[in-house]
Amino acid sequence: MGAFGDLLARLTGRSAQPSPPPGPTVPAVPTAADLLAALDRVEALVADGAVPGPVASRVGRVVRVVRDAVPRLERLGAGSETAYVVMATATDYLPEAVTSYLRLPREWANSRPVDNGRTSLMVLIDQLDLLGRTMDQVLDAVNRSDAAALVAHGRFLTEKFGHASSGGALDVGTGGGTPGPDGADDGRLRPPGSVA
Repeated sequence: MGAFGDLLARLTGRSAQPSPPPGPTVPAVPTAADLLAALDRVEALVADGAVPGPVASRVGRVVRVVRDAVPRLERLGAGSETAYVVMATATDYLPEAVTSYLRLPREWANSRPVDNGRTSLMVLIDQLDLLGRTMDQVLDAVNRSDAAALVAHGRFLTEKFGHASSGGALDVGTGGGTPGPDGADDGRLRPPGSVA
């Protein structure tokens, strides 16, 4: 009810009614800037030799593909599973994989088997390869969607305005020459076998 309401209730002898409990807070959907900042943080985690070369190169691959996908997310629409995968990769899947590895002592992580004979380093590399393949598929799907829109627009234009292009054939007229400064045909670009 608030401080003033409580004071008024006490002065008048009425009991103050409890205020309703606050509703659950829903985190805001990350913006493109948030996703790019998350990728910057992951790149900082693996910079300056903090991880072995194979890890750094795989993180770089995932980061590049996600960066390429981020500007296209708005076209996917709200609630898109593809957009969610890109967002989750930037803010959760990739950072979690890298930080889980970095919490381990380096020598131990790189030499002690932890999962069916694989070291933590091997497990991380497998996770990064999976993320890389997944992000490649996501970007391919986004690009195919854009390409399909381009093809559909081309079909619309063909229906609306006529025939599609003949593939680059150039109709230069019957003379075949190029007019000179005085307007006369100077004979250049004449098809073979034509008469001047």
